[in-house]
Amino acid sequence: MKNLMEQMNEEVVRAFIACGYDGRYARVTVSNRPDLCEFQCNGALAAAKEYKKAPILMAQEVAEKLKDSAVFSAAEAVKPGFLNLKIQENCLADYLCRMMEEEDYGNEKTTQPKTILIDYGGPNIAKPLHVGHLRSAIIGESIKRMGRYAGHQMIGDVHMGDWGLQMGLIITELEERKPELSYFDENFQGEYPKEAPFTISELEEIYPTASGKSKEDEAYKERAMQATYELQHGRRGYGALLNHILNVSVTDLKKNYKNLNVSFELWKGESDAQPYIPAMVQKMKDDGFAYISEGALVVDVREETDTKEVPPCMILKSDGASLYNTTDLATIVERMQDWHPSEIIYVVDKRQELYFTQVFRCARKTGLVDGDTKLTFLGFGTMNGKDGKPFKTREGGVMRLSALLEDINEEMYKKISDNQTMSEAEAKETAKVVALSAVKYADLSNQASKDYIFDMERFTSFEGNTGPYLLYTIVRMKSILNKYEQTGKSTEGKTILPADSESAKALMLELSRFHGMIAAAFDELAPHKVCAYLYDLANAFNHFYHETKILAQEDEERQAGYIKLLQLCRGIMETCIDVLGFSAPERM
Repeated sequence: MKNLMEQMNEEVVRAFIACGYDGRYARVTVSNRPDLCEFQCNGALAAAKEYKKAPILMAQEVAEKLKDSAVFSAAEAVKPGFLNLKIQENCLADYLCRMMEEEDYGNEKTTQPKTILIDYGGPNIAKPLHVGHLRSAIIGESIKRMGRYAGHQMIGDVHMGDWGLQMGLIITELEERKPELSYFDENFQGEYPKEAPFTISELEEIYPTASGKSKEDEAYKERAMQATYELQHGRRGYGALLNHILNVSVTDLKKNYKNLNVSFELWKGESDAQPYIPAMVQKMKDDGFAYISEGALVVDVREETDTKEVPPCMILKSDGASLYNTTDLATIVERMQDWHPSEIIYVVDKRQELYFTQVFRCARKTGLVDGDTKLTFLGFGTMNGKDGKPFKTREGGVMRLSALLEDINEEMYKKISDNQTMSEAEAKETAKVVALSAVKYADLSNQASKDYIFDMERFTSFEGNTGPYLLYTIVRMKSILNKYEQTGKSTEGKTILPADSESAKALMLELSRFHGMIAAAFDELAPHKVCAYLYDLANAFNHFYHETKILAQEDEERQAGYIKLLQLCRGIMETCIDVLGFSAPERM
């Protein structure tokens, strides 16, 4: 479906051409002075030099050609050469009616769908998710959904930290506690138990204990490093333990991510990249890219245009051990082999930008990616407390993600319980839905790269630019629609009527902006633009609601038109919040 802006552009292009001017100057934009007009065209100002003519005279000529337009109700030339435009109410109403008839409200999918892999999540095995994992999960999930809505094949990979010293520490501590387990007997040839020798709670306690010991006991650390080496070189019992660690951890991670309404198509970890490392390293050597520097194997990734120093990308340490760089590069090899994506997007802390610059340059220089595969770094800022520092518990520790969600659920439950029209079970379920909107919208409404302050009181408010405010607006629409349905009336065969008030037209104009909005936001990897649209749309609806008698409207044709308008508004708002990764309850 051709969007409204395209229709207006075509109309103004015809007018420019009819006046003898090049149509490329006839670009219509949303007005930056909504008190004066709804849309504007500044083409006469740009074209004046070419045609050696006063821009106001050119604008007046174009305005005259638009006098009897079926698209514009007003076209006025204003000094020094602006063209102020207002859209016809009939044209706008017809456009919204067509939106309601089309799939996805007429929002066209991309004509060039791509396979895009998005790396987000980044949890560490055997460690609980904490608030530091929140932004990656929320931003990554929304971008994946935006891309899918735009028509691309989106593949989300959690990319877990399941390799390295942390595994050796867990194995070492477990051996101290349960040395009789068959996993530690190098001569054991039988089948290992199917059940893990620990629970997730025990596992989450084992790692910090082992980490603490390794900092105080050098011999303990040496044992952990040896266990890590043996694991990475195929010791059978340790490999079986790693599988147990992964199974127990992933089960718990899936449960926690589900509470955030976040899901992944791939549950890959660093360990999955290990088989690709030897051949990758050998090729880098054979092709002359990798060389020894101070005992380590590195690839130079400097470029002549660099204004800051970009150190070489280290591939192997002096003892031959791999690093994060090695694993990330090998993961690119695996992804190219399995998926051949057009783009790989990394949603990570913005402080890792230099690291990913090294990895991306190394991957390109050594031919790990095709020339047409895009590698994109999307760095996000930190979620801070009211003191402006990274969010902590009252005791000063890193807060578990589950604890943060519980606190917000409890706060929402208190507010919803004040309603006193719901059962306790319904209030608790509704609180979870609304609390998730509070968390996600609070994060996504900010530009991803910026830090933001987490203010529970403000984010859980039903007023202002918050998730609960948006959901309250949707629930208000649902309530009106339900009451209309209960009267026995039907909108069958009815249409959205031309606006009969300024607030109705403002709402209709906001709805017309939906087309292309999500695709444009995805192109910029900017979920905050979907949030900004949602907030504007909610405000426009509430203004219309407060100024309009909807259920009390005596003219049934007019009332049915209002109801059709509400149905479209609810559908578009629910589509947008689904793209952001949350939903609306039936009532609040």
